[in-house]
Amino acid sequence: MSRVLACCAVCVLAAAATLHAAVPQHKPAAKPAAKPVANAPAMKTDPVVISCLEPLGQGVKSARKFCDVMAGRDPAKGNQLTLPKHHGTAVLQFHLYNRQMYSAQQVQAGQAYTRATATIGVLAPDGTVLGRGVVQTEFRSGKDLFDRITGGAGPGGLKAVAPVGDEIIRVSVPEKVELVSLLGEKLVLGGVDGLQTLGAEGRPIALVSDAQIEYTPPPAKKAA
Repeated sequence: MSRVLACCAVCVLAAAATLHAAVPQHKPAAKPAAKPVANAPAMKTDPVVISCLEPLGQGVKSARKFCDVMAGRDPAKGNQLTLPKHHGTAVLQFHLYNRQMYSAQQVQAGQAYTRATATIGVLAPDGTVLGRGVVQTEFRSGKDLFDRITGGAGPGGLKAVAPVGDEIIRVSVPEKVELVSLLGEKLVLGGVDGLQTLGAEGRPIALVSDAQIEYTPPPAKKAA
């Protein structure tokens, strides 16, 4: 009798397995891919004019227009950049340099060594610091200069002040900010005469040039 019951149990299990295999297994439906927004504005990169309070001049080799960045805390007294309207966060980019006094006599005498670290701030109109830029350089001879500036009284019509180093600074700008200001914070100089820190308001701290912005234009308004 037990052998008959065991055979029946085996038959029931086999039938259940066959029935399970015969029933189609339904997989959950895949979610449809999100459709791209029609006529979505593409990312743009445009140059930005630096409203320079103290222009230094144009480079001989690079043709870049260099602008002094003065120390201070009032955004209205800095070098201002007007940005286009943008959707979401934009990225402001510019080149940052140290200011180097060049003297051929000092170079020949071995007294031209300078180690400089300049820090500037990128401020919103309300004084909020959006980001900072830092450039650190060492100078020993004319080969260390990035460029020379025309319009001076020195040999060849060159200015004694020249850019050294070339640091690319990138700062995120919130959607509602359409005006930023560049202001110097401090300059640490080390040389044959020791170390000094400068940051008095109105004193030139660094040089900037070639600003541009990466942004997404606001969506076009639908016609009524």
